[in-house]
Amino acid sequence: MNRIAFVLITLFVSAPAFAQTPTVRLTIDEAIARGLENSHRLAEARAREQGARAAATSVDLTRKPIVGVSAGYTRTNHVTEFSVPQPNLTRLVVYPDIPDNVTSRLSFQWPIYTAGRIDALERAAIAEADAAGADIETTRADLRLEIVRAYWAAATAREAVRVLEESAARAEAQVSDARNRFVVGLIPPNEVSSLEAQRSRERAQLIEASNLRESALIELRRLIGAPPDQVIELADSLDASGATATSGEVPELVKLALEARSERKALNLRVDGAEARRAAALTGTKPTLAVAGGIDYARPNARIFPKTRDWQESWDVGVAVNWNFFDSGRAKSAAAEAAAAATATRERIAEFDSIVSADVRQRLLDLDSTQAVVRASADAIRSAAEARRVVSDRFNAGVATSTDVLVAQVALLESELARTRALAGVRLAEARLERVLGRRP
Repeated sequence: MNRIAFVLITLFVSAPAFAQTPTVRLTIDEAIARGLENSHRLAEARAREQGARAAATSVDLTRKPIVGVSAGYTRTNHVTEFSVPQPNLTRLVVYPDIPDNVTSRLSFQWPIYTAGRIDALERAAIAEADAAGADIETTRADLRLEIVRAYWAAATAREAVRVLEESAARAEAQVSDARNRFVVGLIPPNEVSSLEAQRSRERAQLIEASNLRESALIELRRLIGAPPDQVIELADSLDASGATATSGEVPELVKLALEARSERKALNLRVDGAEARRAAALTGTKPTLAVAGGIDYARPNARIFPKTRDWQESWDVGVAVNWNFFDSGRAKSAAAEAAAAATATRERIAEFDSIVSADVRQRLLDLDSTQAVVRASADAIRSAAEARRVVSDRFNAGVATSTDVLVAQVALLESELARTRALAGVRLAEARLERVLGRRP
């Protein structure tokens, strides 16, 4: 019994450990892949494309015949039968009293000529469906940029935490050493207080950096569809070299960007759709031709004279021509509306081209600037580290004050944090440049 109780207690105590979410180690490419797979925004874009494809199919089906069945029952009041005498001394009932009327009809309709209206509407629907497909690529590119931004934000905060932890450890050691020196009378109390104040500031910075890291991880979990309590370990570091290729002249890069951007493809397709809708609107004043017919099976059958209480069938087939040669300008108004939409979209394309041209140049400048800052920050770290080493040696020799040590320590910390921010700037500049150039993940 005691053994069973021991096993149950052990399982109960260890249950939280089994319930913990395992740590997931993610590279930037794996984070992007998971985000694209689990994105609700991307699923919404795909659903919109499916709806646009279904609409195009519906327009195409309007050129095909429609077959339907109808039936009905009508109860009428009793009437006096009307009959005429026959030579054989019988009476022919011309209008009988039949209060129960049952009808059924099998009918079909087939538009065989619509002056090109269906074709134009189909082209417009297909263009909109293709534009919705291009919107999916736009959503993918935007989502990829958001994931990259969140990933490198988390990596930046992680690196800042590491730098601050190392600096806090050094500050703690310096405070301990300063206290020992104060005890033996080598330094005044204000130097101990200064070091303690710096240690407190670094601890506050560490807490702030830790919160920023967790905030970035929360955003990353949301974007990749991970559980809120998922522990994520970032496999890529800020020091890893980027894969962005920027070779080529700026005009050539702008041309490549305009050819690759899915937003521009969608706009061009919507221009085609507006032109097709304009063509469809202009067919409103042109004649249309349709074939219609059906089979009636009724009791009594109103088409057969005289009426009887028997079930009888009849059929009809015909051609209908419809021509709205005057519609008070409705067709022209609808065509003008579609033409205005096409013109507005063309102007939007021109604006988009100018924005892309400027973005490519700006992103190249940003990348060049951030890379220069990284190189400068590396030199600053080497200089600050050497200065701190010299000041520490002078402090240990008694020829430098703790204030000098504090200044050197702050300079090194700021240089390391500046390098971390610069590396993050390079990664984000690379991601933005890839987004502007329209490169797919």
